[in-house]
Amino acid sequence: MRIYHGLQEFEKIPYAVVTNGTFDGVHIGHQKILKRLNQMARSKGGETVLLTFWPHPKYVLNPGSPIKLLTTFREKSEQLRTLGIDHLIRIPFTQEFSRITSEQFVKSILIEKIGTRQLVIGYNHRFGKNREGSFKYLQENAREFGFEVFEISKKDVDNIAVSSTKIRAYILNHQIHLANKLLGRPYEFSGKVVKGQQLGRKIGFPTANIEIDEQYKLLPSNGAYAVQAHVRGTKMPAMMNIGVKPTLGKQPKSIEVHIFNFEGEIYGDDLRVEVIRQIRPEMKFEHLEALTNQLVEDSKEVRSILGEKSK
Repeated sequence: MRIYHGLQEFEKIPYAVVTNGTFDGVHIGHQKILKRLNQMARSKGGETVLLTFWPHPKYVLNPGSPIKLLTTFREKSEQLRTLGIDHLIRIPFTQEFSRITSEQFVKSILIEKIGTRQLVIGYNHRFGKNREGSFKYLQENAREFGFEVFEISKKDVDNIAVSSTKIRAYILNHQIHLANKLLGRPYEFSGKVVKGQQLGRKIGFPTANIEIDEQYKLLPSNGAYAVQAHVRGTKMPAMMNIGVKPTLGKQPKSIEVHIFNFEGEIYGDDLRVEVIRQIRPEMKFEHLEALTNQLVEDSKEVRSILGEKSK
């Protein structure tokens, strides 16, 4: 897959099968669209083109928006690569770009710049100034535009109204397993391993403390989780705690991952975490012994969830 940081880097191709949108999360609804896109391109000997936007339009149209994203651009591009997209174009979304009408978008970008021959969109997709463009508009003007347009219906997405908004709500409300179902894979995030208070070592549960650089990345709600940690190319079972450590008198929010049966220093390494299931919300304990006892029980439950034998 080739990635273009702006339309100016892209050269028109002979037979472009195109879709566009933010595709935050690349969830199962998006995957239906992309599967159809690939099928159509292969049947015509064409190539797939996906147009996406950064920053997320809500950050530009509603400054100060509290929305957090399911995927960073890197995470999104990796998912799109695995799904077989040929060309990914990242379009800077600005106030000026937001004022482009649907007709201008179609003619100046889809036709003149991309050379669109077929366009695939989701059942609720809108585009152009004030979201005036729609499937109906495209269908009514398809002959004039010179390309075919296809819509993926709501029914085609397993009769579920899949949306990035719904997935965000699940993640924030202690239902990561339901978010994973709509994503079609475990929710993930990455960060750099930094030094923490090293309390975990003292109580027998050393942890990797993760610092997240992406300020727009959505993190799961506070609590304990069963996770898979990717350590230097190897996926390893682990348990994670996100929160403010109320047992210690409320600390700054932190992300701590205890990797089972792992020894070694990984400070400065990037760690990728796949979040499988929340096992409990964050809790305050009377003393460290009670916390340690709970961590022992947590580890048993996590090993069971991940299919590991208790050790």
